[in-house]
Order: sequence, then structure tokens, then C-alpha cells
Amino acid sequence: MTVPNKYTESLSRQEVSFGPMKPTNVRWQVFIMLLVLVAINYVDRSALSIALPVITKDLNLDPAITGVILSSFFWGYALMQIPSGWIADRYKPAGVVAGATVLWGIVQLFTGFVNGSKMLIALRFLLGVTEAPVYPAGGKLQSIWLTSKERGRGATLLDSGSPLGTAIGGPIIVGFMAWFGGWRSALIGTGILTIIIGLLTWRVIRGNPSTNPRVNEAERKYLETELNKEYNNAEILSTGAVGIKQYVRSGSFWFMCLGWFAYCTVYYGLMTWGPMYLAKTQHLDIKSIGTSVFIIFGAGFVGELIGGWIADFWRQKGGSHNTVMRTLLSISGVVTGISIFLLGHITSVNMAITLLAIALFFLRWTGLYLTVPAAIAQRQHVGMVAGCMSFLGNISGIITPICIGFIVSITDSYFIALMLFSATGLVLAVASMLINYAKKIGT
Repeated sequence: MTVPNKYTESLSRQEVSFGPMKPTNVRWQVFIMLLVLVAINYVDRSALSIALPVITKDLNLDPAITGVILSSFFWGYALMQIPSGWIADRYKPAGVVAGATVLWGIVQLFTGFVNGSKMLIALRFLLGVTEAPVYPAGGKLQSIWLTSKERGRGATLLDSGSPLGTAIGGPIIVGFMAWFGGWRSALIGTGILTIIIGLLTWRVIRGNPSTNPRVNEAERKYLETELNKEYNNAEILSTGAVGIKQYVRSGSFWFMCLGWFAYCTVYYGLMTWGPMYLAKTQHLDIKSIGTSVFIIFGAGFVGELIGGWIADFWRQKGGSHNTVMRTLLSISGVVTGISIFLLGHITSVNMAITLLAIALFFLRWTGLYLTVPAAIAQRQHVGMVAGCMSFLGNISGIITPICIGFIVSITDSYFIALMLFSATGLVLAVASMLINYAKKIGT
């Protein structure tokens, strides 16, 4: 996106007096609406997993082809991450998000009419393509709407739509299946719901602080001052023009991608195969699966909001960026790894749900990773860096469902998959410790 000149002009470093006018809070309304859109995003992408025990019987799918179907979403999703980030940097990220929402609603609607695995794979691929712009554009919107000490809450508001959507997706899909007569009607219903919400939320997320008519002068000046202070300081410290080579040579860039890859491996693995795990190992029916998914991913939603609040509160109290991020993200990885390791050694259904809820509560602190592109990248590259992070992370979304499908097909057990997720949680912790969150690349 090209930001208006007055938004990027150098300002006096003296504190700006806003007078008696109280700043509006449009920036938080923007991120609350992004939370809603991401929640709908995950209702749509998780709908197939929730209904999977029924769909596999109806379409006669074996575990191996089911893994390919679950993976196919991520083929399109990963493919479009970097292009989406490039588009968000050069055009209006709010428009990119709103347009993508309507398109993926249309694709979801058509998924209700599939009659075989090939059509299902094709439509899941298209769903991935159309859902792809949300996170890169969301990262770009952080650099436009939020100061560095507000991005913990902003990032977790945006990203907490993921566990919230997955949590409410369980009851919604099960309810739609009961009310409308099967999984096909459920997918059609969620597609229509997505289109309606995408159109309604456009009025809130459109524009930027300089052009959104609901932003008053006090909020505009506050954001203008703080963001220019952050990015103009980075320009002063810059060693010259920052290009793609400097990012590729940066350790922080690659550890960011590795950490996000590790997170995606665990989260997408649990999201895609979790319902089948509960059905096969804990013998839950479709209604019980819906309730369990709500509890497990609801814990992730609460955990993510708490993690973002802790990060911003600690920063505002004087905690250094590196100390705050490294501490919270290493805790996230370690507790997730331990919880899933224990999950592989228990048989109680109540304990399984409890351990999964604990894992999701702490795993979702990793939503703080969405602040990293704005922290380490120059302003003009935030969307691209966010897209690179999301692309490399979502390669795991391609690999993980297929691998789990073959593991389960060969061993008839989820144990090896759980141990893989446990080890990946520790990788998340280590990678997070090696990022320099306090230094922009090129400075």
C-alpha cells in the first residue's frame, strides 16, 4: 500500500499535544473486525475436518487420500502467501482482505456440491488461494494502525480468530449438519455466512488512519507521531537501501520462518487430524467431537488473548522487546511439547481433552509471531516479509496432513504423530530464542 505523504513526513520528536480532544479507538475496532474475519476464515477451513468422520464414509475415502485432501488447502494457501504480501505492500490491504473474504465464501459454498475426491481437492486448493491474503495483509495493517507497544494485543486479536473460529466451528458445523440435513448443507451455509460478514465488515476496516472518516484528529496525530518515530529512526540507522538480499542473509528472518513453521506444524496437525484422533482413539461421536473441539480451541482463544495482553503490559512496564518475546514464546513451545508428549501416553478421554486444551492455551501465544515482520522489517517491506514467513510456515500445512495420513494408515496409531508434534514444540522454543526482535534488518 502507498501511504499518503503526510503520513510519512518527518515530524518533530517533541511530544505532540492533542489538546482536549480524546483520541478515538478506531484502530482497535479494525482489529476486532479482523478477529471476526479470521474466525470465519477458520470456521470455513476447519469445517471439512469437523465433518470428516461423516464425509469419509459418504465418499468412501481412505486415510491416505484423506491426508491429501486436507493437505490440498495448503497448496494454494502457501503458494499465494508471498504474492499476497507483495500486493498488500503496494495496494490497499483492507481491500485485499475484504475481497478475499467474499471469494473464499463463494468457494466454500461450491464445496457443498462435490461428488468425489478430485473435485474436493480442487476446491480445497482454491479455498487456500482465496484465504491466503488475510495474514500478510493483517501484518501490513499492523504497521499502519498500531504502535510497536500495541502490536502484541493487535497480533493476538487478529490471530486469536484462528482458535475462536475452530472452536465455534465445531458447534456451528454440527448444528448446520443437524438443521440443514447433512455436511453438504453445512458447507453451503458457512459459505453464505462468510460472504455476508465480509461485506458487512468492509465499512470498518477500510482505509488507513489518514483516510478513515471515523478516526479523529487526536488518534490520527498519536499514530502519526509514534509510527514515524519508529520508522524514521530505522531509516536514520539504516546502512543503505534495504533489499531482499539483506533479509535472506538475516538470521532473525530465518529463525522467524523456522519458528512459524514449527508452530504451523503442530497447530495445523491438531486442527486437521484432531477430530479424527478423538473419533478413533477416544471413540467420540460427531456431537461429542463438536463439544470437545469447542473446549480445546476455546482454550487456545483465551490463551492467545492473555499472551498478547501479557506482552504489551510487560513492554509498557519497561520490559525489553527481546526479553518479553523470547520468554513468552519459549514458554509456549516448551509447555506445548510437554503436553502433547503426555497425550501420547494416556487413554482417558477427559485427560486427552484437558491436555489438548493446555497445549492449545500456550501454543496460541505464538500469535505474537505476527508482530515480528513489523518489528524486524522496514515499513515498505512488512507485507512481503509477513508473506515470506507465512509461506514458509505453511509449507508445513502441505506436508503435515499427508504425513499424518500415511503414518496412521501404516501404523493404525497416532502415537508417532504426537511425538513428532512434541518435538516440534521444542523447535519452536529454540527458534524463538534466536530472533533479535529489537533490531530492524538493515540497521
